[in-house]
Amino acid sequence: MPRNVVLITADQWRGDCLSGAGHPVVRTPYLDQLASRGARFDRAYTAVPSCIPARAALHTGLAQTSHGRTGYRDGVPWEYPVTLAGEFGRHGYQTRAIGKLHAFPERNRIGFDEVTLHDGYLHAARDRRTDPRFHDDYAAWLERQPGGGDYTDHGLDCNSVVARPWDRPERLHPTNWVVTEAIDFLYRRDPTAPFLLHLSFHRPHPPYDPPRWAFEQYLDAPAYEPVVGDWADALEGWRDDARADANYATYEGRTAHRARAGYYGHMSHIDQQVNRFVQALGEFRLADDTWICFTSDHGEMLGEHRLWRKAYPYEGSARVPLILSGPGGELPGGTVVGADTVVELRDVMPTLLECAGLDVPEGLDGHSLLAAARGEELPSPRAYLHGEHALFGESMHWLTDGHAKYVWFSGEGREQLFDLDADPQERHDLGPASPGELAGWRARLVAELVGRPEGYVAAGQLVAGRTPTDQLPPDWAPAASTGSTRT
Repeated sequence: MPRNVVLITADQWRGDCLSGAGHPVVRTPYLDQLASRGARFDRAYTAVPSCIPARAALHTGLAQTSHGRTGYRDGVPWEYPVTLAGEFGRHGYQTRAIGKLHAFPERNRIGFDEVTLHDGYLHAARDRRTDPRFHDDYAAWLERQPGGGDYTDHGLDCNSVVARPWDRPERLHPTNWVVTEAIDFLYRRDPTAPFLLHLSFHRPHPPYDPPRWAFEQYLDAPAYEPVVGDWADALEGWRDDARADANYATYEGRTAHRARAGYYGHMSHIDQQVNRFVQALGEFRLADDTWICFTSDHGEMLGEHRLWRKAYPYEGSARVPLILSGPGGELPGGTVVGADTVVELRDVMPTLLECAGLDVPEGLDGHSLLAAARGEELPSPRAYLHGEHALFGESMHWLTDGHAKYVWFSGEGREQLFDLDADPQERHDLGPASPGELAGWRARLVAELVGRPEGYVAAGQLVAGRTPTDQLPPDWAPAASTGSTRT
């Protein structure tokens, strides 16, 4: 009988924030336990590190040059003929998504049989003159609960560093709600069909409002001192210390410390709710027939290099967790896939299809990672990954092979080079002292960007100062492999 598949995603979860990966502060015992029964990918990335383009890659198996989203823009319709849920449905699976999709229009099911939504504070849809039932099932549910009301009543902003504990019973928190809805699905599912279930948590994305127990356990952690690279002053033009939701700012120590407590508190809360769901799978006698994958759309800089939020090429923003856990006996367990294997969200769709024994459609840019999860060599490992994001009037392009990272800012043409093995926190820009290495990486980026409509390449050279776009024209076709380069 075909195996069930559960895809669990968090929003804005850094790739290093797992205690099993050696993080010194955050504790995730249940996700670590999940990884011990499968594989953890140490160099997993999101090529365009913000919500919408990352989820486009996750649900289509495509690179940004194929799905077209090279930055963040609300209100662009999702019109992809082939999707993760659509492929599972085509093979007879019952499909359900719960939580954050961030598709447009909001009720676009992107191939799922049914969606139950909470995208957080969705700027493009949030309107006091519009019934939230059109776009937010959690908000409508919360209003009906004793002690409910509007989830913004506590006054926190959806992108700010201000943090405080959740002010209602924990069962009303959106993190609990996702799992409550998922368990309800297990009662009401069609027992004659396998299922694809997508649990999509909005947190640890701000607002930083975990339950009090989760928040307070990290207030006692050592004072938070974010690392600041020797290159961070170059971004000083972005600085705005007066904003609680700044992209570049130096906040006073207590504010930054509480933000970290809120962020890590969300992670511990999600970790326990994932365990709640996994226990329920066992109680429904489904654990031995279900694959589970855990990942995130992007990370959070959390003050490193004075940067906050996401959309940047740096590890805190672009690197994500990726865990694949199989039914008993399917995977050896405890496998850590290291820096030689660079993976991206586009690889999740073909991986889960292969886990279920289903055909992988032609035309995807991603490739299945199941062999690596089994401790085997991938048939065609990725030589390097190309990522990008438009922000502040320029586009930040980056390449990584898991050991080094090259960054090019399209506005002024500034370049950076990092040794991720010796300097995983990207403290030291080696570019000025490494002209030969820069030239090699620059040539690779030229190959990725040749023919792009923005005009980033002319006469075989990178061209600075071109106007970036966050959405490629639908009739554009890449001239090269763009972002899927493999040996």
